[in-house]
Formats: sequence, structure tokens, C-alpha cells
Amino acid sequence: MKFNRLNIIILIGLIAMIGVLVMQLVMLSQAYKFEKKEIGEKIHFALEDVVKKIYRDNNQTELPVSSSIKKISEDYYIVNVNDVFESDVLEFYLKKEFRKVRLNIDFEYAMYDCSSDEMAYGDYVSSSDKKTAKCKNCFTKNHDLVYYFAIRFPELKYNYISSLQQYWVYTGILVLVLIIYVYSILVLLRQKRYSELQKDFINNMTHEFKTPISSILIASQYASNQQEIIKNEKLNKYIQIIIEQGNKLNQHIEKILSIAKSDSDPMELELVIFNSVETIQLVRENILMKYQRPIHITIGSDHPVYEIAADEFHFTNVVYNIIDNAVKYNDSVPEITITIHETPKEVIFEFRDNGIGINASELGSIFDKFYRAATPKRNEVAGFGLGLFYVKKICNLHQWKISLKNNSDQGVTVTIRMPKNK
Repeated sequence: MKFNRLNIIILIGLIAMIGVLVMQLVMLSQAYKFEKKEIGEKIHFALEDVVKKIYRDNNQTELPVSSSIKKISEDYYIVNVNDVFESDVLEFYLKKEFRKVRLNIDFEYAMYDCSSDEMAYGDYVSSSDKKTAKCKNCFTKNHDLVYYFAIRFPELKYNYISSLQQYWVYTGILVLVLIIYVYSILVLLRQKRYSELQKDFINNMTHEFKTPISSILIASQYASNQQEIIKNEKLNKYIQIIIEQGNKLNQHIEKILSIAKSDSDPMELELVIFNSVETIQLVRENILMKYQRPIHITIGSDHPVYEIAADEFHFTNVVYNIIDNAVKYNDSVPEITITIHETPKEVIFEFRDNGIGINASELGSIFDKFYRAATPKRNEVAGFGLGLFYVKKICNLHQWKISLKNNSDQGVTVTIRMPKNK
């Protein structure tokens, strides 16, 4: 795997997520052990106090030995009382001592009956009103003891889990976040691969188109100079249409190639100081020569000379694209007003037209690559949705801010803000 910047960020993020999850699991394990130990100690202390109270009721002065409580399993205990006791008294003390240590848990108990040599089942004491099945056959005899009782906690393991509820919630959230992260990374990598395939396809497609289009243009230019074509007005018109449309298609292909190249290789700007007003005037003349119809382009500036530091070639293309769109997406006589003014912090270029405008819902996507607004003239105007994407990219490279909004009456206004400190 090639370790570029994206892959390194993904790897670091994945390691961090796994690390946090492992730490959470370690904390959960430690909390589980601590909870088991705490509940075990509460049970032990409560049972010890039960035995002491039974001894006290029987007027025994000698306290039971410390080994009177034997833990058979996690949820099963045998308690050696070594004296006679009643089941009602035993249950009363068990409830009392468990409440004292704040142990709210279900339990059931049984006592050894000497007469029948069997374990006599006592009762199931529930901490809630729910009905639970009793397990009378779960108590086994101990042949080494005479006066003893056994107690089991059927829902002890469930109690461990429920008491750590917040830890389980945090762990579940972390697992969910990790799954979403991994899924997002997979989608991102898949989209990146598709983007690279798309880029390769565009490059190959445009290069393959260049040769036949060049051949068509050469052949058309040669044919247009032939006397037979020149004398035939209809054929000459058709040849001129072929040449015009061929040049237009060639321009589109060049634009796609330049965008694809800028995506694969960082675009380098050649910053020079030039008069932006003169550049805009030159673009105005080119637009008027391109469209043989009435177009009104007005340039308003606070000063006749507005020098800016930028890449003059790309700045010219940016202005050309904006004005060209204003002419193409217009049903009447295009009236374009270009205003240049400044504030203490920035120079502002505004391009206002009287075109058909853009739907408000599409303003946020108008600078996206290959995006074309759903306007009535969409099918009439040829293009690939790369003009404004190119404009936005050049502005970002210069650290300019560009915005587009609909006018209150008609058309749109494109605003470019150039910070003076840039």
C-alpha cells in the first residue's frame, strides 16, 4: 500500500480509534472485577453478621470461627452455623443484613434437615415483584457439617452486567463509532478509486479525441480554400459550420485536459503585478468579437489603474468565463456591469448581469465539478460544467473569496474579494 498523506491520516485515525476502544475494554474488565469483588465482600460480611445474630439469639458467648462461610461457586455459598436455628429467623436476618450492606439482589436458601438427611428448601426472595422459577434441586448436602444452610444468587452474573450499564453503553458507542469510521474510510477509498478511474478515462478520452478533431479541422480548412467550395455558397456555409463547431469542441477538450491536469498535479501560479482594468477591457473586446450581436459591457472603477498581484493568464480566464456565462445564459440583450472598488482590507470585483438567473436551491452547487444548473437554456448552451469550477479553483489558489447570488430584479452577481495582504 502506498503511504501518501491520506493513507497516513487514515492509519493514524484507525490506530487511535482502536487504542481508545482497547482502553475502554480494559477499564470495563477492571470495573467488572471490582464489581465482583465488592459484591462478594458484601455477601461475605452480611452472612457473617447473620451467623453472629443467630449465635446471639441462642445465648452463645463464643462467636463462630472465621471459616464458617464457604464459597462453593460464584453464586453459591454454604454457611456453617454450628447451632440450631429456625427458617423464619434465618430469612429475617438475611433480608435485614442484605439491606444493611445495600445488596438489592434475588436469593434463595435451603437448610440441612437432620431428621430427613436432606436439604430443606426455604424460599425464593425476590428484590422485585417479578415471578422467578425456583430451583429446589440446586442445593447439595455437605457431609462434614450438621447445622448449616446454603444460599444461592441465581441472578448474580446478570447483576454484575446491569451494574456496569454505563460502561457497556460507552463501549457500545465506541464500537459503533469504530464501525462507522471503518465504513466511511472504505467508502472514501472507493470514491477515491472511482475518481482516479474517472480522471484516467477523461484523460484517455480527450487525448483520443484530439487527433481526429485536428484531422477534421485541417481537412476542413483545406476544403474551405478550394474554389469549388468558395463558389458554392451552401457548401461554403456547411464547411464554416464544421470549422466553427470543430474549434468549439477543441476548446472544450482543452478545458477538460487543463482541469484533469490541475487535479493530478498541483497548479503553479506565476504571480505578476498588472493592471486589472486593462485585462478586463481586453476580455471585453474578445467577447464582443466572439458574439456578433449587441452586447453591453460596462466597466466601472474608482481608479483607471487597479494593479493586482496575480497570475495574469488565469485571471484573464476567470474574467472571460464569468462574462461568457453572462452572455450565454441570457434571453435578451446582455447588459453586464463590472464594478471595481476597494475597502481598507480588500479589492472587490463585481460582475452583474441581466440574465435568466439560477434557482436558489442550486446556488450551493454551482461551483461543483461537472455541475450544470437546470436552466431553460441548459440544452441550448454546450458545455461540461467546468467553467465555474475552474473559476472557483483559481480563486482558491489565489486565496480569494468568490460568491454568486441572484439579483433582486434579474440576473446574477458574481463577487470576487481579493485581500490586500495577499
